[in-house]
Amino acid sequence: MFESLSSRLIAVFDRLTGRGALSAADVEAALREVRVALLEADVALEVVKDFVAKVGIRAVGEAVVKSVTPGQMVVKIVHDALVETLGAAAELDLAHVPPVPILFVGLQGSGKTTSAAKLALRLKERDKKRTLLASLDVTRPAAQRQLEILAEQAGVGSLPIVVGEAPLAIAKRALDVGRREGYDVVILDTAGRLHIDDSLMDEVAQVRDATHPAETLLVADALTGQDAVNLARAFNERIGITGIVLTRTDGDGRGGAALSMRAVTGRPIKFVGSGEKLDAFDAFVPERVAGRILGMGDVVALVEKALANVEQDEAEALAAKIAKGRFDLDDMAAQFRQLKKMGDLKGVMAMLPGVHKIQKQIDEAKIDPRMIGRQEAIILSMTRAERKNPDIIKAGRKKRIAAGAGVSVQDVNKLLKQFQQMADMIKKVGKLGQKGLMRQGLAGLMPPGAAPPGGGFGGRFGR
Repeated sequence: MFESLSSRLIAVFDRLTGRGALSAADVEAALREVRVALLEADVALEVVKDFVAKVGIRAVGEAVVKSVTPGQMVVKIVHDALVETLGAAAELDLAHVPPVPILFVGLQGSGKTTSAAKLALRLKERDKKRTLLASLDVTRPAAQRQLEILAEQAGVGSLPIVVGEAPLAIAKRALDVGRREGYDVVILDTAGRLHIDDSLMDEVAQVRDATHPAETLLVADALTGQDAVNLARAFNERIGITGIVLTRTDGDGRGGAALSMRAVTGRPIKFVGSGEKLDAFDAFVPERVAGRILGMGDVVALVEKALANVEQDEAEALAAKIAKGRFDLDDMAAQFRQLKKMGDLKGVMAMLPGVHKIQKQIDEAKIDPRMIGRQEAIILSMTRAERKNPDIIKAGRKKRIAAGAGVSVQDVNKLLKQFQQMADMIKKVGKLGQKGLMRQGLAGLMPPGAAPPGGGFGGRFGR
């Protein structure tokens, strides 16, 4: 999400930050480009006008003119304005007598049912809440069965299906089962339509009035752009939503819906779905999102993702081996497994600060998301002896390994070369020790002649 908007804004601000002084004309020219970038990203016109006006007033102020780094000051102003537009981070309101009802609303095909299961999994794993899922969709074939299957996959409860039961009766039964069986939360997944109509709104309003949900979450597809804004406005006016869940954000490079929906409804975006897997569901944190839009990365999210997916015991064992300068192909395979758990490689890289500066090289490299899986397959096609001692892998063994992994011998050679480079670096870590590494910095790990003049890495980071 925000990929195209981010690249446009970063290009604008790179030009500003390269200047020692800024005039009002410089700022106005930059803001014209920002305006165009926002409109092309599908941000609603009313939101664009308000945003540009807000930034313009602050960016031509005395604080910027007299600043030592005026370009950086403008970037900070835009960052703060983005955060204001996106709103404050908002948690789910679960401070009620259980079972707490949460109502999911939205159009058909927006990802509502999957999002309900994703939230149930998140509540179970992060908040230790016992959650019951109930489908009120009696119009779409197999909709109730779909939610039942997703509940099984998430390891949460699902309301038994009663054929012919009306949505309102299902909602009341769900809350009754939730009370009797000790559930903390009951998620009610309402039916959708292909478009907003009176029958849809009337049905949702009846369920809302009967269940008094603590949260009414509108699920909207980020790919629908301006239509998502109209949808949010309509549901907020007729039903009264408390938050928004944006789905398919991994397929939307513009992100205009996210910037617009919050501003138009005054309701926070609480979660974003970024993939098909049930764990691809994250809290929406405006400060982090604004940082990623402006190329500042999101290190906090990267650390959280690592902590959630990296096996602590494996990490500690590997750290101990590295400290001794030891590393084999089994260790490399373990690293590949950890990377796969963290999700899409491009998504992980996008969280790194300053990665936009090498975005062109990354795009030209054409990183294949299946690459890690292939490399892991190559290692798994080796014998235990080969993984422990790669020096014994000669031509005949390479052919056998390639055939077993379904790759070429060249792929095996590339992996072995990559491993050797990693192993050489780790041997240096072991020889330097912690004190030596701190003294010499990254330059101490680089091959002769590769370090910058004057030991630039060590001078900057190592001391």
